[in-house]
Amino acid sequence: MDWLYRFPNLDNATLTNLKKAIDETFRNFTRAYGDAIEGFFSPLQYFLIQAERFMTGTPWPVILLLVATIAWVSSRSIKITIGSVVTLFIIGYLGMWEDTMKTISMIFVCTVIAIIVGIPTGILMAKSNRLQKFISPVLDIMQTMPSFVYLIPVVMLLGIGRVPGLIAVVIYAIPPIIRLTNLGIRQVDRDVLEAADAFGSSSWQKLKNVQLPLALPTIMAGINQTIMMALAMVVIASMIGVQGLGQPVLKAISNQYFTLGIFNGMAIVGIAIIFDRISQAYGARLQKHLEITHG
Repeated sequence: MDWLYRFPNLDNATLTNLKKAIDETFRNFTRAYGDAIEGFFSPLQYFLIQAERFMTGTPWPVILLLVATIAWVSSRSIKITIGSVVTLFIIGYLGMWEDTMKTISMIFVCTVIAIIVGIPTGILMAKSNRLQKFISPVLDIMQTMPSFVYLIPVVMLLGIGRVPGLIAVVIYAIPPIIRLTNLGIRQVDRDVLEAADAFGSSSWQKLKNVQLPLALPTIMAGINQTIMMALAMVVIASMIGVQGLGQPVLKAISNQYFTLGIFNGMAIVGIAIIFDRISQAYGARLQKHLEITHG
């Protein structure tokens, strides 16, 4: 009766050979196409380096003024504007300004890439049920896969550095913007679409003038969640060379520096709160504007 208690499985030799075959296939792929893939991502590396140089090379009063301007234009809230500036000032006063600027530049680049890739993908999903059935399981895997696992293939392909970390962060953070773009477009009222058809709108005109504006608050919620997930991945990505607030946290874990870990962890929380409040306030303003525009 042992078969009732012992789950059937491959014998150790077969399982080991299977794993070796998969690993060897991936290594051969890396040797054959690694240089080409690295060249493909060279513009991404340039973009990231320039963003980092801008954030770290610009005088701190200019950065604070820029953050205050963005916060005010997005939210029209004095509390959010002052809170954002004060939070960044405290982070800098505690000696974490340069690392914070590197982290913000990383999050900015990740968000731009996620928007460029995620919104068109969400639009295509909204237009095709078949494509949605194909992409949804992929997104499920991306959202449930342990974050450390993302580091393995990018390191094998591209080695240690900023770009592999950036790619790992984008893969981890992009599912919300794809899902919510798809959801927002699918939730547009059919009566509105029929009215657009009655006026002779083309598919592109409906998308640009009707579906995207009405879905924009939901898309903004997706961008917000993508930013939050990217920040959550920063510490893990520091293991493969991503500079910023994640590296001191990793150092604190390795050497049991309690204060260093807490300070840099709270700095990440502060940045997350700034991004969250600004993006949520902007989404709420868009929602009110659309309610007034469409009655």
